[in-house]
Amino acid sequence: MRFEVSPQEIKKANVPHEIFLTNLIGNHVLMAVAAGGIAGSFPWVMAIIPAISFAILGFTLWRARRSLRRDPWYVMCHWQICARRSRIFIGMLSLLLVIGALGWAGHVYGGMMKEAVIAMVAGAGILPVMVTVLVLIIVESDALYHANQAKLPRWVVERFPNPDAKVIEDDAAATAAG
Repeated sequence: MRFEVSPQEIKKANVPHEIFLTNLIGNHVLMAVAAGGIAGSFPWVMAIIPAISFAILGFTLWRARRSLRRDPWYVMCHWQICARRSRIFIGMLSLLLVIGALGWAGHVYGGMMKEAVIAMVAGAGILPVMVTVLVLIIVESDALYHANQAKLPRWVVERFPNPDAKVIEDDAAATAAG
């Protein structure tokens, strides 16, 4: 659905998507490649990536909660979209941490070979996170485009109704007419 909103609201609605994309691309792609170069001699440097990510995701959730009381309706809705996706990503990162902890425990207390632990963490932990990062980059890029077009998904409008919002174009009417 497309709404009548001011250019200032559109600019503010871009912010959560830009923060989320910065975390995904800047932190999980670019910084992971940079840190991977020195991880052979200093493996704990890779821990900085999820630490930064959890901080950014925590900020996004805090700011989305705050936007419920503070921001204009259109801006608040875009913060809620990012909060929903942040929760999904937090779940994936938490899964990676649990698998890493299980791998460490299996190596230290269960006698698993180091190579088996690396294969387990890479296959069951890192790979799903990488796929999630790629999917979220695509989805968030689309959400940023929609924010610039003054559009919101139907589920957001239904969850956070605003009777004062002026609909310019309804997707259901547009697809029925086309």
